[in-house]
This record gives sequence, C-alpha cells and structure tokens, in this order.
Amino acid sequence: MNKKITVNCSFGGRDIVIETGRMAKQADGSVLVTYGETVVLVTAVSNKNPKPGQSFFPLTVDYIEKYYAAGKFPGGFFKRESRPSMDATLTSRLIDRPIRPLFPEGYLNDTQVVATVLSVDEDNDPDLAASLGASAALTISNIPFAGPTAAVRIGRIGGKYIINPTLAQQAESDMEVLVTGTENAIMMVEGGAKEVPEAELLQGILEGHRAIKPVIEMQRKLREMVGVPKREFIPAKVDESLKKAVTDFSQARVAAAFRMKEKHVRNNTLSAIQTEAAEKLLANVPEADKSAKKKELEGIYEMLKYNVMREMVLTGERVDGRNLTTVRPIECEVSVLPRTHGSGLFTRGETQVLAVTTLGTKDDEQMYDPLRQPSSSKKFMLHYNFPPFSVGEAGFMRAPGRREIGHGALAERALAALMPDASKFPYTVRLVCETLESNGSSSMGSVCSGSMSLMDAGVPFPKPVAGIAMGLVKEGSRVAILSDILGDEDHLGDMDFKVAGTKEGVTAIQMDIKIEGVDENIMRTALQQAQEGRLHILGEMAKAITKGREDISKNAPRILTMHIKQDKIRDVIGSGGKVIRGIIESTGAKIDIDDSGTINIASVNLEAAKKAMAIIASIVEEVEVGRVYTGKVRKIMDFGAFVEVTPGNDGLLHISEIAHERVMKVTDHLKEGDIIDVKVLDIDRQGKMRLSRKVLLDPPRQ
Repeated sequence: MNKKITVNCSFGGRDIVIETGRMAKQADGSVLVTYGETVVLVTAVSNKNPKPGQSFFPLTVDYIEKYYAAGKFPGGFFKRESRPSMDATLTSRLIDRPIRPLFPEGYLNDTQVVATVLSVDEDNDPDLAASLGASAALTISNIPFAGPTAAVRIGRIGGKYIINPTLAQQAESDMEVLVTGTENAIMMVEGGAKEVPEAELLQGILEGHRAIKPVIEMQRKLREMVGVPKREFIPAKVDESLKKAVTDFSQARVAAAFRMKEKHVRNNTLSAIQTEAAEKLLANVPEADKSAKKKELEGIYEMLKYNVMREMVLTGERVDGRNLTTVRPIECEVSVLPRTHGSGLFTRGETQVLAVTTLGTKDDEQMYDPLRQPSSSKKFMLHYNFPPFSVGEAGFMRAPGRREIGHGALAERALAALMPDASKFPYTVRLVCETLESNGSSSMGSVCSGSMSLMDAGVPFPKPVAGIAMGLVKEGSRVAILSDILGDEDHLGDMDFKVAGTKEGVTAIQMDIKIEGVDENIMRTALQQAQEGRLHILGEMAKAITKGREDISKNAPRILTMHIKQDKIRDVIGSGGKVIRGIIESTGAKIDIDDSGTINIASVNLEAAKKAMAIIASIVEEVEVGRVYTGKVRKIMDFGAFVEVTPGNDGLLHISEIAHERVMKVTDHLKEGDIIDVKVLDIDRQGKMRLSRKVLLDPPRQ
C-alpha cells in the first residue's frame, strides 16, 4: 500500500471519493474519504493476539473533531481540542454500532477505529464520511470483518425523500434518519421525525438502503485493487466434554430459572447454578489449570443461557411469562415533587424513571460550538442518568458515559419534535431523567416520564409522547418479535429497536442489530407491533395527565414578552447599560433583549415582572402631539426648562410657555425635580419637542 489508489461514485447526487495508500500507512487499514469539501481520515488497527483474560470483543471507535477543519479555534482557555463534544460522542456510537456485529464470534483482539475530521463544509456530513471510512478501512485491511457497510441520511420535504440532505434541507425536512447497512440487510437506524406514520418512515428507510448499494460496491472494488489478504482467525476450541457436562448439569435448571419473573431472584438463581456447576465439574481439575477451566466454563454457561432463553422465546414463552406482544404493567404519576417546576414518575414492570422539569430564562440556555455551524445555544435539553443502584449494584458515580449521552439524545429527540417555539414559550427547559430501576429500556421510560413532566410543568406540550423497545430472536427461518423487552431479552436477543411517538406518528427511532442485519418484513412487523404497544402505553399515561397545565408552577419564573421597535433598543439599554441596570435593580427582574426588539422579562414575582414591563413601555412610548404628560423637570435654563415627558425623552418648555403672566426668571416658577403636567405642542423632524404648561392652567381673571 505504498501507492495512492482511489475509487469514487455518485452518492446523493454528489461525488464521494475513497483514497488509500497516501496517509497513515502504518495502520492496518487507512482511507481518506472526500465528500464535497468534507474530508475524513479513518484508520483501523487490530492487535495480532487476543487480550489475555478478555471475555468480550474490545472494539473502540473514536470520532475526532478538529476545529481547524472548519477554520475555527477551539473555545476555552487552552485553545486546543480536549474532551469530545456531545456530537462527537454520538457520532462515535453511530460508527460503532453497525460494524460491531460484523466481526467474527470469539474475536477478542483489541481493535480501534479512529475517524479524524480534517476538513468540513456545510453540505456534506462528516459522520457519513466517517462511517463509510470505518467500513472501508476495515474492508481493505487484514482484519477479519464481514462488511462492507455504508451509511446514508434520509430527509423528506413536501413528501419527496432526499438522499443526504444539506443542513438547510434538514431544517425543512419532516424526518431525518440515518440508515446503515450491508448490501442485503439493514444494520442500524437512528433518527427523528415530526409525527411521520410508520409506513412512510419505513419507505424512507428502504429508500436509504437502496441508495448505499453503489457505495458498498465501490468498497469491494477498492478491496480488490488493494489486494491485502485477511489474517487467519481460528476461534478457540470448546472442550466438548466440559460443554456436555455443563449442559447436562445446568440446562433444566437454567430453563426453570428463566421462568422466575422477578429479576434479582432470577439472576441470583442463575449465578448460583453457575457456581454449583463450577464446584462440582471442576473439583478434580489441578489447581494450576483451574482458573483457565473456570473461565472456559463461564463461556460455555453463557452460551447455554443464550440458547435456552432463545428457544423459550421461539416457542412462545418469554422470561416473565408474557406473550410476544404484551406490555408489562404500567403505573404513572405526576406532581410527585413539591418544589420542582414539574415531575413525572413512570413505572413499567421493573423499569422506573423519574423525570424532573426546570424552567429558566435565556441566561440558562446551553451554549455549544458545533464544528459545521456558528456558535449557538439550546433552549431544550434532556439529561439522562443511570446510577448503579438502578440495577442493584454498587459502583462509582462518574460523569455521563457514551451510553448515557446516547440514551439522553434519543429521548431528547423524541420530545423535541413537539416542543413549543420560543416565540410562544420563551423559557429555557431542562429535563432530567433519573433511572431509579432498570430492567429493559429505561430510555423509552425517559420519553414517557419526560412527556408527563413537561405537561405537569405547564409547558404547552400539545400531546403525550411514549416510547417502546422491541426485540428479536431469529434462528434461521424461525423469527420472534418481542414487545417491551426485558434486560435479558436485550442481552441475549438479536435486536434492540426503540420507537417513540404520538398517536399520529413517530418522533424518534433507533435500531441496533447483533446479527448480520434484518430485512423489510422484520422491520415492517416490528414497526406495526411497536405502534400497537405505543398506543397502549399512551392510554396508561392518559390516566395521569392528558394535557399541559393551564399555568406554570408557582416556583417557576414568570416570563413576560414584549416587542419594541429596533431603534428603541438603545433607549431601553441606555448609555453603558445604565437604564436597563436601573430597571433590574428597582424590580429584581431579569431582562433579555435581542436584536429584533423582543424583550423577555422574568421574575418569580409576577408583579415585579409587570412593573419592569411598565417601565420599559413608558421608555419606548411614542410621544404624541397634543397629548398631556406628567413629566419631571430635568434642567433649568435661562430660556426655559427641559422636562422629561417619558423616560429618556426630554422636551423644551420655553419660558414663554410656563405661565400666562410674563415670567422673568424660570426659577421663580420651577425648580429641578418638580413634577408638572405639560402638553406637547409640536415635534420637529429631528424629534425635538416643544412643550407648554400654561395651556393647562386657568387663564388669569380679567
């Protein structure tokens, strides 16, 4: 690979190019993907030997954003890239999830894929280039990999599906879904929609899958041109005698344990069976070999559990005794916390999520600096937490990991589709979803509890949103699709397919596969079954709350909105911010003014907010000729006095207009600080006002 090799094809109406042999040649696989002016370098490296003691495939995917790619400096004091942004973390997950199932079973070598964004434009998504590059780097390398794969983004405007929409088109789309697959099957789906019906969403997904086939063929062509043979991989041999002994000793007991409905009882029983099997079957193994044999027995036992549970499901018997379509019992509560702005508690079986809403002002918006766009801010954010006690474990309480960030982003997307526009609801909204118990799909529990919490907080959220997780067990032509999966069904099954939405349609979707993809029939059935389950959950949620409260919590800030002319903004702010600071100090309210003239006034005390609004209204009030105002004498001059008729607006009260009689000295009649009534006689083109006091006074008696 010492010479440059390139392949290209049309993708979404634009040329995409994969190049290898020029950069990062010491990696096992290295490609440079160019899509428009977006350029991503992707490398793949896998150690030659398995990691000692490893029991799972150690794959790491890192998506690295370089700010120079967009001609920008990183924010912060150090001016260099540090921890990954939330977007980078989510993109790393999008790359990882579809390629992970395509490595051979039993491959335990440390493997790392690194995607580095070198250049980026506004029209071509770097995450698509990175996903393609990960597949291409693995495909042309000697690493065992059953690809290639490719990713595509689907949008829809006016009923027309768009392949890889630009940022501007994404803003207009009623759906935005990322689809990753092989030539024959779909591996991953991730995205959101504005209440799009299931059939139309599926049509878009299938359109996307058809669009990636030329890109997959391009990778095959590149593989042939590079010509690097795959390294030989031989899975570790299983001790057949030990396998038979474990099966004979444990199979019936494992099947009985899987029929225990309570999670911890079931798990404790399964652990006890494994411990007893090890003590009995390894009793005569020499101490020097016992550790290795125990590890082998653990692997055999895990595979036995896998096969037993799957066979149960395929014969129509689930772990907790439900049929394939039944949703676990649901309990819903709102207003469970007295001092928060809104709260919702959603319990489904042994999964429970508490969602808490906090309403804030513009000062509380989350600032972020995306690579492809100018710095911006978010008015709605959902934070998902998964403490160890939720699964009955003790563990370190760390910052959110990739899983928590990913689950939070999915739940946020499901609810964001129905969040009110800032012009109708000027609050910043933070929703925190605390997983209190977990036995399957706490992310969809977050959607349900979050929807209830928002309505409880008085957010004008138009209708409830619910979510459900679907599962799959597939052995050859035998297929079982499961509604509302348990943790064991997720762990030992073939699919985790989450769908959230309203009665009218889907707002978020995420599908991950552990096998080499699913076909259209499985997806269609899963979506239909998910819709039925979602409607049932929405019915249970309606027993607790059906629409938003008429008013926000008494503990939340009141925000009043007013609009002023743009040329009046400087009057409200004042020189050096003097005027607005004075209003804030006198009322205690928070005041935000944007460049359009929209003013948001916030205070927990509604009267304070109204007072601030009245002051601003008087400042920006247009002075009318012929109208009488009560003003303050600001300055005395020899020729008259300047009177402030409205805040910041002074007019001249000429000495001849002070009184009916001849006034020799202004100070004989007025002094600075006097409050007097004046009438506006005239306003010239420069805005200068001519005032009169005498026209309001009774004329002298004759």
